[in-house]
Amino acid sequence: MAAMERTRPPRAVLAGLALACLFEALTVLETQGGDVRAARPWQDDPYNTAVSLARFAVPMLGAVIALRLLAWRAPGGPDREHQTVRAAGALTALVGLTLAAEWAAVAVVRRSWTGWTWAMVAGLAVTSACAVAVTVMLARCRGTRPRARWRHDWLGDVLLVGQRLPVLRRWATPAAADRVRGHAPAVFALASALAAAGIVGGMVVGEHWTDPGLIAWAFAVEFASNLAFCVISNAVAGFIARPERPWTRRAGEASLVAGCVAVQLAVAFHGELWPAASVADLAVLTLGAGALASAAAGALLMTKGRPWQR
Repeated sequence: MAAMERTRPPRAVLAGLALACLFEALTVLETQGGDVRAARPWQDDPYNTAVSLARFAVPMLGAVIALRLLAWRAPGGPDREHQTVRAAGALTALVGLTLAAEWAAVAVVRRSWTGWTWAMVAGLAVTSACAVAVTVMLARCRGTRPRARWRHDWLGDVLLVGQRLPVLRRWATPAAADRVRGHAPAVFALASALAAAGIVGGMVVGEHWTDPGLIAWAFAVEFASNLAFCVISNAVAGFIARPERPWTRRAGEASLVAGCVAVQLAVAFHGELWPAASVADLAVLTLGAGALASAAAGALLMTKGRPWQR
């Protein structure tokens, strides 16, 4: 029975990875060609914002889950099993929320349907059915976890995999992993900035952007999205096991994440909130909303007068 219980989570996780591949393939195909993009019921905001975020976040989660499977038989099995199932659950939830946004667009948006539209809705139905099936599989393999902090994390498995590669063996040391754990916010910020630079750089080249203000605003929005994704996903799946921190620092991080999420919501609903006439207007609306939300969340958490639990 124990052996069976240890093999069930990988099957559910593999199903989650298959769902991610299906979702990503259909999402990328929907952006190929002007006629195909124009046929999407969810091509406009707020629906497009959800799809755009998931298009980059889903493969990131899928990649780190796949990396974890390479060290599946290493010590730390209970933590690894629980964390990987939680990561697959987060991936499935992200896909599910995006599918819900797409279904909302199908129900609300009124425009002429083409053959491409019908094909996309058919793909949406298939992906939704797969998401439900994966959710059931993940729910069946959930288990209890001790209240103690995790002793193993994703970073430890990255270390194990890196030590197998001659090119990385020199840097894949326990001391390096400890430095990363001790400076997790800086790691999240650096990863977010690099990802944002890559995404915005692709937009600049592909869409021939020349406005420095637009490029800077897009970078800030992408950075906020990536940072929120890193912090939230780490809290869910334990990518980096962080040392105990003062509650004021945890509250500060929570308020920062709240601000980043508010930026994305303002981007999604900017047309309804404030039909911006310029990049400056858009920056004031979106980044201002993030700053206000962050300040409000920080004030609320600080006035509670007790430790904020992660």
